[in-house]
Amino acid sequence: MAERQVYSIKELNRYIRMKLDSDTLLSDVWIRGEISNFTHHGSGHMYFTLKDESSRIKAIMFASHNQRLPFVPKEGTKVIARGNVTVYERDGQYQFYATHMQPDGIGSLYMAYEQLKQKLEQEGLFAAERKRPLPRFPRCVGVVTSPTGAAVRDIIITLQRRYPQVPVVLYPVLVQGKGAAPSIVKAIETLNAMGEADVLIVGRGGGSLEELWAFNEEPVARAIAASRIPVISAVGHETDFTIADFAADLRAATPTAAAELAVPLAAELAAQLRTAEERLRHALTRRAQRGGERLAALRRSLALAGPSRQLAQHAQRLDMLRAGLSRAAQMRHRSARERLAVQHHSLQRFHPRSSVNAARRQAESLQRELTAAMQTVLAGKRSRYVAELRHLDALSPLKVMSRGYSLVYDEQEEHLIKSLQEVNLGDLVNIKLSDGQLSCQVWGIKEDGKTDGEGNGA
Repeated sequence: MAERQVYSIKELNRYIRMKLDSDTLLSDVWIRGEISNFTHHGSGHMYFTLKDESSRIKAIMFASHNQRLPFVPKEGTKVIARGNVTVYERDGQYQFYATHMQPDGIGSLYMAYEQLKQKLEQEGLFAAERKRPLPRFPRCVGVVTSPTGAAVRDIIITLQRRYPQVPVVLYPVLVQGKGAAPSIVKAIETLNAMGEADVLIVGRGGGSLEELWAFNEEPVARAIAASRIPVISAVGHETDFTIADFAADLRAATPTAAAELAVPLAAELAAQLRTAEERLRHALTRRAQRGGERLAALRRSLALAGPSRQLAQHAQRLDMLRAGLSRAAQMRHRSARERLAVQHHSLQRFHPRSSVNAARRQAESLQRELTAAMQTVLAGKRSRYVAELRHLDALSPLKVMSRGYSLVYDEQEEHLIKSLQEVNLGDLVNIKLSDGQLSCQVWGIKEDGKTDGEGNGA
């Protein structure tokens, strides 16, 4: 009996995945269903379930694919999705991997329209302050529409009828279908790069919501808003608005109305010119009449009737003014001279020589007073000195010694001996007299009422 082969779960799931991936139907399939269990992960991937009345399948749409969605999927939204079916090996569960998705039916299209409108409005793409005025007299009109529809014929006929001198640049585009939006975006960008047109008409004839859907796509709205040239949206429907209508600088209900808004009516301009010409002619006529009347009045005036008399009057007035000027100059000169004399006299009083002489006289007076004061002080000091000298002389020991007294000092003449207790027998002493000095030796000491052992005196 042959040995049976046993597979792991991983191997089995991989085998099933390879079988599904090789199936041509499951590798590119369209399915219709309602979204449930919708989750928009932080990574950008969308996880949800597609279901109908009797079955369901898990689905995933990676961020690289869902960034191009024209609407935001929500719970309960009915969609048509394109993708492939394969197995997620880890869980052993087959899943639908969506690469494209669109709303299913008119209701879903309207929901996508409302979502995009709200998004762009929040960004300020429809703000009134972004709208630019159209040129009053455009030098060139650019038209972005289908080259075969009725819209282009209506636009060109209206432009030629109203303003035949303006050139028209037609950029043919697709206005419905899968490639319509990129075609319109490229046309707007190209006409901006060319820089010939002063205003752009972007639109098409009427149609259903699906047929007009290219003008509800986000790239078209952003291209219109980014255009440096003012844009007129001309989608052929009078009651409903497309996203392009909100993004444009001006919205027209029909292509014909857009052409009427883009250029002025030449007949009206001609009438305005004729009216302006007539008004200018009348104004010039009135001005010429007023000039003639003024000239006639001047001719009748005294100035032109007798110019010699006018000149004589002016000459007399000139002489009077000259005489008055001369008198005024003389008076001004006299006044200036008197003022100069007063100022000179004032300056003489403050001349430095006078100040120096006065200071010198004051210094000499002060010097005499100082000398007298010093002599008085010196005389007083001299008298006091003589008196003090007499007093000191009276108190001087020499004065006393002149009457027979003497002073006894020790041998070094440093100490005055005042008592017998300060000397001993044999000490040498110095005796100062009024007229000299004696050097002596003590041979004996005798106190008052007493004698020494030898009974001798000094």
